[in-house]
Amino acid sequence: MTPKEVVLRGYQLFAEGDVNGLEKINHENALFMVNGDHKRSGEYKGFADFRDNFLAHLPNDFPNFNLEILHTVAEGNRVHVFVKYTADNLDAHGVHMFLVEDGLQKEFTIFDDSQKVAVAHGS
Repeated sequence: MTPKEVVLRGYQLFAEGDVNGLEKINHENALFMVNGDHKRSGEYKGFADFRDNFLAHLPNDFPNFNLEILHTVAEGNRVHVFVKYTADNLDAHGVHMFLVEDGLQKEFTIFDDSQKVAVAHGS
C-alpha cells in the first residue's frame, strides 16, 4: 500500500471503531503529537499510550464526535489530511500530518483549532 492508502485505511478503521486494526497499522514506537494547550495536548509514545490517553476520551470530551475528511495531500512518505470535526460542543477544522515508513504510520501530528478544542474541553 502507498503511504496515502495506509493513512486512509486508518481513517476507515477509526470510523468502524476497529482499535485493534488501528494498532496494527502503526509502528510499535509511533509518536503521536497533539498541538495546543488543552488537557489532551502533548506527546503520546506508542499506540497504547495514544489509545488509552487520547482516543478513549473522545466520546466524553466530544459527545457525538464526527470527523469528515475534506481532502488529502501526499508526497513521498508524508501525508496531510485536512479534516472537519463536529460534536455537540465542537465545530472546527484541522490538519493531520503523518509520516509513513515501511507501510506503517510512524508519526501522527494533529494541528487543530486548539482554542476551539480548549473551549469544548471547558478550559
